[in-house]
Amino acid sequence: MPAARPRLLYVTDLAYQARGRRYGDEDVHLTSRLRAHFDLALCHPLDAAALMDGFDAVVVRNSGPVLGYQKEYDAFRAQALAAGTRVYNPLSGKADMAGKQYLLDLTAAGFPVIPTVDRAEDLDRLPAAERYVVKPKHGADSLGLRIVPGGRVAGLATGDVLVQPCVEFAYEVSFYFVDDDFQYALYAPDPERRWELRPYPATAADLEFARRFIDWNDLGYGIQRVDACRAPDGSLLLVELEDLNPYLSLDALPEEARDAFVTAFTASLSRFAQGVPIPA
Repeated sequence: MPAARPRLLYVTDLAYQARGRRYGDEDVHLTSRLRAHFDLALCHPLDAAALMDGFDAVVVRNSGPVLGYQKEYDAFRAQALAAGTRVYNPLSGKADMAGKQYLLDLTAAGFPVIPTVDRAEDLDRLPAAERYVVKPKHGADSLGLRIVPGGRVAGLATGDVLVQPCVEFAYEVSFYFVDDDFQYALYAPDPERRWELRPYPATAADLEFARRFIDWNDLGYGIQRVDACRAPDGSLLLVELEDLNPYLSLDALPEEARDAFVTAFTASLSRFAQGVPIPA
């Protein structure tokens, strides 16, 4: 049974360097707040498998792209599943946690996503475009992403990459959820400065769009970020559903909104660490 104060192993790479973002600062802030409610230890992702026994839950936060330590991450995941360890976010995620296959699946199912294929014979399913985005199926943080002219794309669509039309969008916007509850939205008014974020007043239609993907993933517990772009026709299209370790950009929020998020996150972690079932 969990202790009166749940024990959390908080997994983060405080030294990870990301353009336009300070991962370490965010986790320093979050853990400073969580310590009032939990017995808390921080560790690097490479140390998580060796240390996670004896904790009520493992919280994977700003641990960086797993591409840099894929073998170790796979071993951590297998060990946690075998032992029944509570990992937050739960390891059942179907989106970025499992690679980029979901973009193909959602395209085929008719969801509002940037149209995506992976084979040359399927390129006719995409809208005609002068340029295409080509990126690895297991990419992260734009690693390996290329923009290529239409005349070259067929030779690159060999099944191990994703191909999308290069969409001229007005702006990118992200919707942040704790469990199934919407918390806040941020957007980048200038597409060339995607990490200069401002609070975004989400409309009912915006939230209906974002919730479709939260419902599809059916994660129950955890933090998810729905990244979208505003297409030329005014609609939103999914860019990414981040369900492994989404950066939260808390420094872009006013203090009241940041506090509200921490409160929701703390309550979710408390329920999760104590094994409280998700309401039906």
